[in-house]
Amino acid sequence: MNYTPMQEIKKIVVIIFGAALNAVALNLFLIPAKVYASGFTGVAQLVSNLLVHSPIPISTGMLLFALNVPVAVLGWLKVGKSFTIYSFFCVFMMTFFLEIIPIVEISKDILLNAVFGGVIAAIGVGFTLKYGASTGGLDIVAMILSRKHNRPIGTYFLILNGSIILAAGLLFGWEKALYTLVALYVSTRVIDAIHTRHEKLTAMIVTKKGNELKEAIHSRLVRGITIVPAKGAFSNENKEMLVIVVTRYELYDLENIIKEVDPSAFTNIVNTTGVFGLFRKDD
Repeated sequence: MNYTPMQEIKKIVVIIFGAALNAVALNLFLIPAKVYASGFTGVAQLVSNLLVHSPIPISTGMLLFALNVPVAVLGWLKVGKSFTIYSFFCVFMMTFFLEIIPIVEISKDILLNAVFGGVIAAIGVGFTLKYGASTGGLDIVAMILSRKHNRPIGTYFLILNGSIILAAGLLFGWEKALYTLVALYVSTRVIDAIHTRHEKLTAMIVTKKGNELKEAIHSRLVRGITIVPAKGAFSNENKEMLVIVVTRYELYDLENIIKEVDPSAFTNIVNTTGVFGLFRKDD
């Protein structure tokens, strides 16, 4: 999709803001308490803690960046150039903020660290997702594996995050693992409140500009649309309802298309638990 300069600036600002929040959550709450984040960030924390007394200690930020380089190459080839560029930019900014923000223990209470760290990180992730990017790493890997093996994307989140909890318990004690579980649960709930984490969504758009909206969507998103005749119960106006299934990463683009073509359209977004039949996966 072609963004206007203002949309580009807003998206970049939100990504930088989200990256800064993630770095604050890590360096002020999660890292001092040895509570682990989800995805590649949690993996980077674990490896960094293992190397802390080695001849070559490496910070969480640098490890996060290193883990995401090969993933960015895969994302470029398999997921999409625009999404990958924005996601890698988010990773780069997270690394930058992790390196410049000092690691400070604000509270000695591990539960407070887990909850506040989880909430702050989730706000950063949620707004990043809402504006059409991600924090990289696991999002991209899970998308690729989901398409290849035709399994839900949540399966891969569960496997890696479960592995992080298990590793935290084995290496640093089961209390750390349990608090990591608290942080992951809090993060998931907050992200759900800001932006859905479901892989597929169904949009039902009630509009008086059905043809214009259909053409705009088809020009920017490669998705099928079902058009259903509709009539306003109060106004008795004849309208059309466009039904379209998109991935969560396409939601930001779809919202902008609707705002451009018909700002007064009524749109209902619902979670889609399954799709049978033709649905393009290799976008």
